[in-house]
Amino acid sequence: MKTIIARDRKIQIIEQAEPIILQSNLLIETSYSAISPGTELGLIEESDGRDLELGYSAVGIVLECGENVKGFQKGDIVACYGAPYVGHRERLLVPTTLCAKVPPGVDIKEGALAGIGAIAIHALRIAKLSFGETVVIVGLGVLGQMIAKIANAAAYNVIAFDIQSDRVDMLSGDNGIRAFSSLSEMENELARCTNNQGADAVLLCAGGKRTELTDYCLEWVRKQGKVVIVGDIEPVFPRNQLFAKEAQILISRAGGPGRYDPVYEKQSIDYPYGYVRWTEGRNLAEYVRLISNKMIDVKPFLKDEVDFKDVPVAYDELLERKKDRLTKIINYKK
Repeated sequence: MKTIIARDRKIQIIEQAEPIILQSNLLIETSYSAISPGTELGLIEESDGRDLELGYSAVGIVLECGENVKGFQKGDIVACYGAPYVGHRERLLVPTTLCAKVPPGVDIKEGALAGIGAIAIHALRIAKLSFGETVVIVGLGVLGQMIAKIANAAAYNVIAFDIQSDRVDMLSGDNGIRAFSSLSEMENELARCTNNQGADAVLLCAGGKRTELTDYCLEWVRKQGKVVIVGDIEPVFPRNQLFAKEAQILISRAGGPGRYDPVYEKQSIDYPYGYVRWTEGRNLAEYVRLISNKMIDVKPFLKDEVDFKDVPVAYDELLERKKDRLTKIINYKK
């Protein structure tokens, strides 16, 4: 099978042996996978002298079920998430804890974004918001956009900000989300809608390591509010502001409980439902429910589709920012 890797900062398509079915795993023929620029462009930069596989979010058709698999069968369309099991490959061998069935009537391409959806959902769970509370989302890449849409579907009071006006414009069709490319306008709206109390939570989805956003967000958050780091930002915050607000600084890691746990992932042993309500797999399934019930519109993220054989050029475009798309969807079916 063909696989996409980064080698010496270049994208290559290589041949690999097809995976052999394992217990509690699904063998999946990939239909679509989503490029996550924030993660993958960073991996390309780290690929000097080594091969790094790319990708973590995909959708496809079950070819074979391993022993002890329940709830799935051959021919099912499934969304799946999580490297190293999921990548930009023609065939995927994925533990069932990292898969969710996509029901009939759903555009299969929307399932390719399920990993990004799970990460977005987990970030909002970390914020522990209640109905009607105000959340500020900073950085409107594909993940920030997804978080804004899901927060809006949950009836939170959503204010979004990005310096790129075209990204702000992408949310103009989402009734209830107020998005701004002007910092002063965003701050005025936040003051107005919270009566100068501040946001209950600020989610930092931007990149840039050390950034002035870590100072700003403590001005935006209310007393005893929360700042959730979702993007690639160093958690360096002024102590005086933290002390004055008694703010909580939280880290959102990937798609939820179970990530990087070999027992949950590799061995496909789920956590007890009564003790860990929202695992990464259950967050994945919740994303599928949202798109199935048309509670969020992810079609704006699906417009830039690329054939598998043309992927090296697609990455060059992302690296050179010739097309400032949030993501690209790889089509394996052409």
